[in-house]
Amino acid sequence: MSLAQDQRNELLFVGFNQDYGCFACGTDNGFRIYNVEPYRETFRRVFPNGGIGIVEMLFRTNLLALVGGGRNPRFPPNKVMIWDDHQNRCIGELSFRSEVKAVKLRRDRVVVVLSTKIYVYRFSDLHLQDQMNTLPNPRGLVALCPDNNNTVLACLGINKGSVRVELYDSRKSTLIPAHESELSQIALNLDGTRLATASDKGTLIRIFDTYSGELLQELRRGMDRAEIYSLAFNASSTFVACSSCKGTVHIFALGADGGMNSSSGSGGGGGGGGRQGGVVRSGSLDNVGVGGGGVGGDEVKNTTSGLSFMRNLLPQMTPRYFSSEWSFAQVRGLEAKTVVAFGAREQTLICVGADGSYMVSNFAKGGEAERVSYKKLVKSAEEEDEDHFATTPSSSSGGGLPPPPSSTSLPPPRGNMGTANVNGSDAGPLQAIS
Repeated sequence: MSLAQDQRNELLFVGFNQDYGCFACGTDNGFRIYNVEPYRETFRRVFPNGGIGIVEMLFRTNLLALVGGGRNPRFPPNKVMIWDDHQNRCIGELSFRSEVKAVKLRRDRVVVVLSTKIYVYRFSDLHLQDQMNTLPNPRGLVALCPDNNNTVLACLGINKGSVRVELYDSRKSTLIPAHESELSQIALNLDGTRLATASDKGTLIRIFDTYSGELLQELRRGMDRAEIYSLAFNASSTFVACSSCKGTVHIFALGADGGMNSSSGSGGGGGGGGRQGGVVRSGSLDNVGVGGGGVGGDEVKNTTSGLSFMRNLLPQMTPRYFSSEWSFAQVRGLEAKTVVAFGAREQTLICVGADGSYMVSNFAKGGEAERVSYKKLVKSAEEEDEDHFATTPSSSSGGGLPPPPSSTSLPPPRGNMGTANVNGSDAGPLQAIS
């Protein structure tokens, strides 16, 4: 999540890695890497004369994608630098005529988002694999599935409110008319089978099957307009969370197959189980709708209106509001722009704020989540002097990132990946220079 537009922020960028086990922060003098559980700063790289506006990690490896940002960018904001922290230098470069809005990595792909264009490169040699036009995309919206067995990319389409889903392994492209207004956020689950979307109205979150484009579930954040900052699935796709400018994170339960439309019966397009959908109705003020797995196998369900039964009695006259699914749990009291991710422990949520805050909450009981821990990423100069790296093996010079676990390691490429230039929005095939 880029934060450079707002000068009040302590950070220029906050983003989780592909498995949500780490997150990276861009600052006015470099970048920092943090472990999520247990929380600790594992590394920082200080540049004497420049800020980093985008830091995209590749799991826990030594390879990162960097883009300059802030008042004094370390690198030009129209260049993507592939940084090898073991070698403490850039090993590849992608240059464009306009500002880079976002970068996404997986082991075999580099995805670069410009204002109205998206480029997809092969990681090993930065050879251009695909390019597509989009609507103006100032937020840099894009989602890339990290699963080696499923190459899926989701981005803005060429029509307002539409999402283009590229299923590269099956050579299929799906166009999903997700919303009537402009999109504000999109997210894929870890295996690329589900897509979450939110519009600039910020009232509804919709869950789609990426293969068929079918709408599986519609979730209501609220009635007032709000800017959605972040969307995230948990690892098993039984929950989805969204943060917004209202200072609250809403957590929704999804169907056992990763999302199921409560009004359409069984899910489709790759969903499992064929469990019958439906909303539980009674005379109470708040009932519950379709939900996901809870602790110990108990089903967790979203809240619905007590008047939802009227939807079936008077389908043409009753507003959709009465059949909406509301969030199962909420994290409240956030004071800054926030990016969210689910923790490794069951039913925990991680919130990282633009003000440098780090918070872990437990939402197992539903309703208002319980705060488990709170940390401050950005400290005063006096605090930094007192405890800077006192309890971590981090270093601001030399050494590089800690060796990654073997399950997520990627050997650094031999030699230099080269430099590539993409001149303009209608550039031809890319040729990497050795």
